[in-house]
Amino acid sequence: MDRTLLALVALLCAAAAVAWARSARTRQRTVARVQRDFGPDSDAAQLSRSTTVNHAVMASTFGLAGLATGATAVFGGGAWLLFALLALPAVATLLLSRDFSRLARLSHARWDLERRAEETLSQEELAPRRWAERLAPQQLPPIPGFELGQVYQAGTGLMAGDFYDVFRLGPTRMAAVIGDVTGHGIEASITAFQAKYLLRVFLQQYRDPAQAVEQLNAQMSAGERLEEFISLCLVVFDTEAGTLRYASAGHPAAWLWHGRDVRPLRATGPLLMLDPGATYHSREVDLDENDLVVVYTDGLAEARAGAELFGEERIASAIRRDPGAPADVLCKDLLEQAKDFATAPITDDVAILAVRKS
Repeated sequence: MDRTLLALVALLCAAAAVAWARSARTRQRTVARVQRDFGPDSDAAQLSRSTTVNHAVMASTFGLAGLATGATAVFGGGAWLLFALLALPAVATLLLSRDFSRLARLSHARWDLERRAEETLSQEELAPRRWAERLAPQQLPPIPGFELGQVYQAGTGLMAGDFYDVFRLGPTRMAAVIGDVTGHGIEASITAFQAKYLLRVFLQQYRDPAQAVEQLNAQMSAGERLEEFISLCLVVFDTEAGTLRYASAGHPAAWLWHGRDVRPLRATGPLLMLDPGATYHSREVDLDENDLVVVYTDGLAEARAGAELFGEERIASAIRRDPGAPADVLCKDLLEQAKDFATAPITDDVAILAVRKS
């Protein structure tokens, strides 16, 4: 029975030795690559060599232990000299221990560096999401007297130039804006961010939306961004006067559900940043209970089925079919209809904003 137990221990030691030896061999190949890429004296090379040697020592320890135990199981106590060979890996460990503290410090430094790298990568991944949330928030602030809905779908990448905003201008006035900066990436996102929050400032200074848009155009045109343009639609709701006033800078037609039909709110001036001295006009229409305004960026209308565009009229027809749908449902349905229409994925950004007077 004792010999059977010793034989079992020998087999387990042999299996462990094989596992450690395979690991050491694999890590030896890693050592060669690390030394080639970073140099033989680099921290990474030293740590890699140390790990390989440690695995080799473990393989020899288990191998000798298995050999001695197996011999004892077969020949009895006469194989005790084989156990003396275990002194070899023990001596090797003592010799290597002189570098243990230094290698531990190197390992800690590497771990700290990797932790910081992971934090940096995490922040780099999170930053575009936070930035996109500032430009096109998934949740809009509740504003009494209005029902709001929105949807945003990024095209290629998280950094985009589409943005929208809804905010109070006073006890009875509210502004809704949507815009689209040409291009993609960080530059377009920065321009969109500037336009969105500068417009808030100008709307506090000018009651007429066209004046605010003119000031925004003059300010944004002052920079040296010759290849950037902004389309924008601004709607100011006045519940006390029962009106809405809008100004549109080269933006696709917004749609107003009023008097049991939809009507377009078309551009009242050119694209922003096209001409620093451009003139913009505002137009005023009546605003009744349950009237609905839907604004969107061109990614919605330009969804394609071959050479055919989804287009403004399909958007108007979708609103006309169910103007009483909840604002958020209407936005999502418009996006889904455009996706169903398109024969290829929509690669442009799509933003849709709906505001109903409740």
